Amino acid sequence: MTPTRSRAVVRGNLIYTVAVADTAEQDMRRQTTETLAKIEHFLKEAGSDKSRLLSCTVYICDMALKPLMNEAWDAWVDMDNAPQRACIGATLEHPHMVEIVCVAATKA
Repeated sequence: MTPTRSRAVVRGNLIYTVAVADTAEQDMRRQTTETLAKIEHFLKEAGSDKSRLLSCTVYICDMALKPLMNEAWDAWVDMDNAPQRACIGATLEHPHMVEIVCVAATKA
């Protein structure tokens, strides 16, 4: 089966995953919250959790909306084990406003 955006892929001790929101509502905070919940679910399915995140790349449709994405991120992220994060402005497929790509370690 070919990996898709809806699964985590495990290679050795690393988990690679990417998610977008299912909602078509044009609300950056809501789409980010939903996307992060999906990341958390994918990590759990792969036997890990957000405390094991190593890096995240956040693609957002409009950098002016970054403060709203940051609100959702700050409410979600494990501040004791915050991953390296980059935010990149990008053209995303409508209706997506945010897409998040993460790399995490598996649990020992």
